[in-house]
Amino acid sequence: MGEKALAGGPTQDEIMAVSLFKLGIRPGDLVFDIGCGTGKVAIAMAGRAKKVWAIDRRPEAIACATAAAEKAGVTNIEFFCGEAADFLPTAPAADCAFVGGSREIESFLPALARTVKRTIVVNAVLVSTLATVTDAMQTLGIFSGAVQVQVSRSHPLGKSFMFVPIDPVYIIVGRGTACS
Repeated sequence: MGEKALAGGPTQDEIMAVSLFKLGIRPGDLVFDIGCGTGKVAIAMAGRAKKVWAIDRRPEAIACATAAAEKAGVTNIEFFCGEAADFLPTAPAADCAFVGGSREIESFLPALARTVKRTIVVNAVLVSTLATVTDAMQTLGIFSGAVQVQVSRSHPLGKSFMFVPIDPVYIIVGRGTACS
C-alpha cells in the first residue's frame, strides 16, 4: 500500500522538518505519533528516539505504516490500532508527542498533556482545528505557540520555472505536564 493510498496523504517533508524541530526529540526519548497515517513521521522520529508508539484508528493506516517501517528497517516503533483516548490511559509517560490526526482531539488532549513530559506538536490544516486545539491548550495551561507554514515548490514552466504552493499547515505547540 503506497503512502498516497490513505486519506490526507503523508506529511509534506518541509512541514515534517518544522514539526520535528518543534518537538525537539532527544536521543533516548519515548514519543507518540497520534494519527500516524502512512508512518512517515513515526519513521523519522524513530531515527532520533529510543521508542515510538504509533497510533491510528484506521486498520489500513496501521497496515501501511507497519509495512513502511519494515521496508525502512525500523524496529523501534510499536503500533496501536484504535483511538488515542483508549490508548493514553494505560500508556507509559512519553517525552514528546506528535498529533497528525486531530479528530476528536478534545477527548484525548487532557490525557495527552498529563502523559507527555515535554512537548506536544499538533499539525492542523483546518482553521477550525487550529481554534479548537489552541483553545483547549490554553484551557489546560499548556499552549506554547503556533506557526502557520506555507511552502511553495518549484515546477518547470517553459524555459524557466514557477512556484506552486502546497496547502498551508498550522503547527501548534504545547508543553506536557507529566512529572519527569
